[in-house]
Amino acid sequence: MPNPKESVWDYPRPPRLEPNASHLKVVHFGKVIAETRRGFRVLETSSPPTYYFPPADVLPDCLIPHSTRSFCEFKGQAHYWDVAIDGLKTEMAAWSYPNPSDTYVELVDHLAFYSGRAKACFVDGERVMPQNGEFYGGWITSSITGPFKGAPGTESW
Repeated sequence: MPNPKESVWDYPRPPRLEPNASHLKVVHFGKVIAETRRGFRVLETSSPPTYYFPPADVLPDCLIPHSTRSFCEFKGQAHYWDVAIDGLKTEMAAWSYPNPSDTYVELVDHLAFYSGRAKACFVDGERVMPQNGEFYGGWITSSITGPFKGAPGTESW
């Protein structure tokens, strides 16, 4: 029997952090820049999962700190990263939490990638679709259902 789809409307608020053993991969500028089976995912009402990679599973030479910061009421201050490979650069393609709040301490220095800014992102071999909206970084797969926050008209969700 196939697994039932997860509804993002069953995800909690505040968000839940959980270990994730799925095969996660980010490809950009023709190179695998991140790959793991030791990731985490954050689940929050109305948003597709956001996946975080351990720093050891990310190509270290491809990341350049960006000056932009943002604040999440749950996780704390996010730091953003540019991705540069062979002279090509994508600004603010990833983010991390160097000092997350106590509830999310396992995310220290883990990196999340915007699937819409990378060439391709995968969960267990399935290419993900990016969550709508410039700010949101969820990865949409066939195993979840929406509607998803980020589309026009969902700003107040």
